This record gives sequence, structure tokens and C-alpha cells, in this order.
Amino acid sequence: MSQPRSLQFSRRGMLAAGGALGLTAVLAACGSEKKDGEKKDGAAKAGPWSFKDDRGKTAEREATPKNIVAFTGVAAALFDYGIECKGVFGPTKTKDGKADVQAGDMDVSKLTVIGNEWGRFNIEKYAGLAPDVLISTMFDAKGTLWYVPEESSDKILKLAPSVGISVYDRQMTQPLQRILALAESLGADVRSDKVVKAKKRFEDASERLRKVAKAHKDIKVLVGSASQDLFYVSGSDLSADLEYFKALGVNIIEPPEKAKKESGGWFENLSWENVDQYDADLIMMDNRTSALQPTVLDESKPTWRKLPAVKAGQVIPRVTEPIFSYAKCAPILEDLADAIEKAKKLKKSA
Repeated sequence: MSQPRSLQFSRRGMLAAGGALGLTAVLAACGSEKKDGEKKDGAAKAGPWSFKDDRGKTAEREATPKNIVAFTGVAAALFDYGIECKGVFGPTKTKDGKADVQAGDMDVSKLTVIGNEWGRFNIEKYAGLAPDVLISTMFDAKGTLWYVPEESSDKILKLAPSVGISVYDRQMTQPLQRILALAESLGADVRSDKVVKAKKRFEDASERLRKVAKAHKDIKVLVGSASQDLFYVSGSDLSADLEYFKALGVNIIEPPEKAKKESGGWFENLSWENVDQYDADLIMMDNRTSALQPTVLDESKPTWRKLPAVKAGQVIPRVTEPIFSYAKCAPILEDLADAIEKAKKLKKSA
């Protein structure tokens, strides 16, 4: 993945390679009304609020937070549960002003963006929002809050309590459960028909992927990310989505541990001359704006065009930093099941 520096390697390299996920801090004013003006069934309760996060720390306020600042992906997940955010940090808008893939269904024109890129976090703007709580994900064992610059984290974290949700070295189902619990604490109606149906769709999609993977064990899936100089091959360890895919039986190509050492165990770095090192029937490519997309590679990288999976049109996006709501994660599983089911077994590279 691309952009960090905490697992004894460059965070920038991790973000570019697709080995980790991104975090956008969002200032969310938790409204007590829905978009259509109807009252939410899960309105925030009066009285003290607290939430114990995945660092083992408990964030507390005298009342349910209204000014919520969260990483963009977390804000997008909370939005799916009816908790709206006014401000965010992390990849939110593309260069043309449109919504980044990590922004989900949020209207980015209505968000206060505290920082749109890695290392950018406007502390003055953050303070001006009078934040009640800051929420982010975590991609290491130390509990580092994603997209909160470490060099200024002391100043930032003094302004409001913080909540960290771990997406490190665990399956997708765990952060899904934790974000749901967090949303409920903030006033979301997690028993609404919409949420119940989304969770059921996710469970059905999981079971379908399990069956498809079992029926197509011979289909080898390579998970990649591209930069101008390197091609990154992600292993299934550490990433919440890939760990879950593997648990469901997907045949993911695994780089040797020695090759992943310099990235802290996330991925292997390959030069474009060696991009054909693995025989893949299906390639999943990092869909984040920080990574080069297949359309660009088709035009600029001859060795990419020669890969059997590329020639066969068996390349699909990988949602490298999932929005951890059931509504957003179910389609990820459905799309992967469809791709594996349709994929043809390909001949090895010459």
C-alpha cells in the first residue's frame, strides 16, 4: 500500500503497495435526523458516553459526541449507519474535486477536509471544529492512528478523546463488528431493516464466496499494487480483507516471507522486469488513487501487458482499504466470487 512509516519501513511505500489501509479523520456532527428529515430510531441517548477502543483505551464525554472527526473511510462507514460527518482527514477528494473511492456515499462537498493527503493535517482547522472525538483505524500492533501525523499527534490528541479501530492482522469480520458497535454508541439504529438486510447480504456473500472458492481451487489469485518503479505483490497476512478471503478458501498467491521482510510482512517488491514472477489466473489491483491503475499500466508497462491474466482480461479492482460497513463489504465478496467463477485456468508464462 502506500504512504506509511511505522512498521520499520516507509509508510509511503506501504500505501503505494497496497499492503495497508488508509485513514481519513472526519468531523462528524451526528444529526438527530435522517437525510429525508425523518427522526432516527437510534437517536443518541442522553447522559455520559464512553467507548473502549482496540488499544484498550476508553474515550469518554459527558454526552454522545456530535462533532466527530474521523478518517475518511471510517466516516464513510459511519455514514452508512446514519451518522454523518462534517469534517474528515485522509483521501477524500480527487484532483478534479470528485469523491475519492474511500469517501463512499458521502457528499464530499459538504465535508470539512482537514487533510486530503498523507502527512497533511490542519490542526487549526481541526481545533476550529470543536471536536468531541477523533476516530481512526490502526494498521500496526503499536496502535498508531492512521493518517494522524506522528510528529504532531501529541498536539492533535490533546484536543479531544480518540478512538482507534484495528484493521491489523485480523479478518474483515472483526472491524465490521467494531465499527457497528461504535456506530450504535453514537446513536445509530443498528437493528433497522436497512442494517439487518446489509448484514444478511454480507453473510450470504461470504457463504457464496466460500462455495465458489472450493469449487475453483485451481484459480490462483494474485493481489497487486503498482507504482511507477515497482509492482507490489501482497500476501494474505496482516490485511483484513485478504485474511478473510483466505479463510473462505480463496487460493491467494503468497510471496515468500523473506521477500516481504523489508515491508514488515505486507508485500514483496518486484521490478517491472520481474513482474511475471508468479503465474496468476486472476489479478486483483489496488483501486486507491495513490496506486497506478490498469488503464495506465496498459499504456505504459509492456511487461504488464504480457501477463496471461491481463491478456485474458482477468483483472479486477481490489478495494484495498475497505469501508467497514456491511453494505460496502458485501459487494466486495460478491464481485470476487463472480470473478473467480468466471475466470479461466491460464497457461503458465513462458
